[in-house]
Amino acid sequence: MADPVIRVGVIGAGRNTRDKHIPGLLAQPGVEIVSVANRTLESAKRAADEFGIVQAAADWTEIIDDDTIDAVCIGTWPYMHAPLTIAALEAGKHVLCEARMALNLREAQEMLDVSRLHPSQIAQIVPAPRTLGFDATIVEMIAGGAIGDLITIDLRVAANSDYPEMGSALHWRHDRDFSGNNIMSMGIWYESMMRWVGPASSVCAIGQSVVPHRVDETGRRIPMTIPDHIDVVGRMEQGGQMRFTVSTVLGHAPSVAEVYIHGTEGTLFLHEDKSGAMSLHAGKRGQSGMEEVAVDPAKRGSWRVEEEFINAIRGIEPVTHTDFVTGVKYMEWTEAITLSNRQGVSVDLPLMAD
Repeated sequence: MADPVIRVGVIGAGRNTRDKHIPGLLAQPGVEIVSVANRTLESAKRAADEFGIVQAAADWTEIIDDDTIDAVCIGTWPYMHAPLTIAALEAGKHVLCEARMALNLREAQEMLDVSRLHPSQIAQIVPAPRTLGFDATIVEMIAGGAIGDLITIDLRVAANSDYPEMGSALHWRHDRDFSGNNIMSMGIWYESMMRWVGPASSVCAIGQSVVPHRVDETGRRIPMTIPDHIDVVGRMEQGGQMRFTVSTVLGHAPSVAEVYIHGTEGTLFLHEDKSGAMSLHAGKRGQSGMEEVAVDPAKRGSWRVEEEFINAIRGIEPVTHTDFVTGVKYMEWTEAITLSNRQGVSVDLPLMAD
């Protein structure tokens, strides 16, 4: 007997939703996207026409209130993630929510708490995608003793970085009302780091808004309160330390990302060049240099978010990329960095009691 059709409603039809989530869901057997809501009815209609979706909803409540819809894909900006997720779960719907999880730790914890009250509903956060092809290999190598004990992990991220443009246009990621405590791609890379070496136990951050103001659609200058360059140091729960730099204002940055994982017996180096190509290198005590690691194709992960979500609904596999517990942990880290940067102090983790 064939599985019953899973009917999905989409709330928020931004770029990632149109590029990834809608095509990915439509590619799953027995899945129908039956309604889409966006910031305006007109933009919802455009998305519906583009993908052959039957209904364009006037607002998101139509999707939540539709008892024939089984699951909701949330592709809005972070300021709506908590209210939409909570409403959908309480309406008996499964939830796939775009990253970052929420505006702040309080909202993320509320999302997790509600999900635990509805254990039959699948609750998934869209995962950090950049390192999926290398995560399993890095985890296996570290577990197998490739680095020994961790001394430090050093991440330098300059995605979309260039010399600062003073007075440039305001993006929603620059607006704390829409993006909350999320800072550039910081949470994405911390999620990857947790896959490899676990969470941090403390952070001390110093950041700056190199571009002090940006211009909104009315021409007003809007002061920037979200850093465009931040440096973080801290301790790791498993032992060892971390150093983490994220910036969008570095001219002639040599790479998109460079990650060194230094241990007592070896070093791993993950590199993403300006073209987006990523490679992994390793060196052991006694070797004169590092060599590129040939990743087993069978262990090379890939984007399968929508497949995992539908499979989880059908009971075929659990959510691993990414569950709400992991989402709360990266939001907790983000919160700690925000507190540290504002107050000029080191902040211990966890922030909330279990």
